[in-house]
Amino acid sequence: MNNIALLIPHFNNPIGIVTSLQSINETEKIDVVIVDDGSIEKIDELACVQAFKGSGNIKFLYLEQNQGIEHALNHGLEYIVDNGYQYTARLDAGDICIGKRFAIQYDFLMKHPSIKLLGTNADAHDINGKFLFKYDFPLKHDEIKKKISVNAVFVHPSIMFNNNILDVVGYYPVHYKAAEDFAFTTNIVKHFETANLSDSLIHVEINEGGISLTRRKQQIMSRMKVIWDNFYLGYYPIYGLFRNLILYLVPDQLTFFVKKIKNQMLYRQNDERKLDEREN
Repeated sequence: MNNIALLIPHFNNPIGIVTSLQSINETEKIDVVIVDDGSIEKIDELACVQAFKGSGNIKFLYLEQNQGIEHALNHGLEYIVDNGYQYTARLDAGDICIGKRFAIQYDFLMKHPSIKLLGTNADAHDINGKFLFKYDFPLKHDEIKKKISVNAVFVHPSIMFNNNILDVVGYYPVHYKAAEDFAFTTNIVKHFETANLSDSLIHVEINEGGISLTRRKQQIMSRMKVIWDNFYLGYYPIYGLFRNLILYLVPDQLTFFVKKIKNQMLYRQNDERKLDEREN
C-alpha cells in the first residue's frame, strides 16, 4: 500500500476516466480509488487497469444509485481513511496530470509539515483539448485565507491533503449543493495552513455538461451560503458576497466569456514577463 490515495469520482464519463489514468506518470507511487456514482455509462475496469501505469493498485467502489458527487467523495474518503492512507489527492474524470504531479506535491508537503493542504495552478481546456485560460491562484496561506471569501482559491482536482485534518474538519459537507469542494476547502483554510504551487500540474477539462456550468446558479447560491456561514466583518467577505450576487444575476455565457478573455490576457502578460526576465 502506498501513502497516497488518489480519489476520483465518476459519473457517466468512462472515456474521461481512462484518459485521466493514462496521464499519470509511470513513476508515481499512488493507489487509485474510483467511486462510481450510479452511472448509466459504466466504467470499463479492464481499460482503467491497462491505462494506469503508476506504481499502485486501483480500487473500484460503486454506489447503487446516483447520490451526488459529495456522497461519492465521502464514500471514497471513508474507504481511504479506513485503510490507513496518509494523504488523499484528487482528480476528476477527464482532467490531465502534468509531469510527476503527485511526487512533486508529496515532496513539498514532506518538506513543509505545517502545510496540510496543497493545490497547484492549472490550465483549462475544452473537451477537444483546446487551451482556454490559465488558473492563477494565491500561493501563500495568508493570501489564500483572505481571498477564499471572494472566490475559489484552489482547483479542487489539484489538491492533496493530510488525512489527519479530517478529524477536525470532517468529510465533504452535503448541504452546499454544487459547491461541496468550496465548502470543504473553506473549512480547512479556517483551521490549517495551506498553499498552492505556482506550476500548472493539471489540465482541467471545462465541459458544458459539467456541474460548474449546468448548475451554476445553484453553485453560486451555495457559495454565498458558505461565505455567509463563515462571515466576519471585513473587506473580503463583504466584497465576496456582492461579487457572487452580481455573478448570479449576469448571464452564464457572458460570465464565462469575460473570464476566458481575462485569463488569456493574464496568461500572455505572464509569458511576456518571463520572456523579458530571460532577455535581461
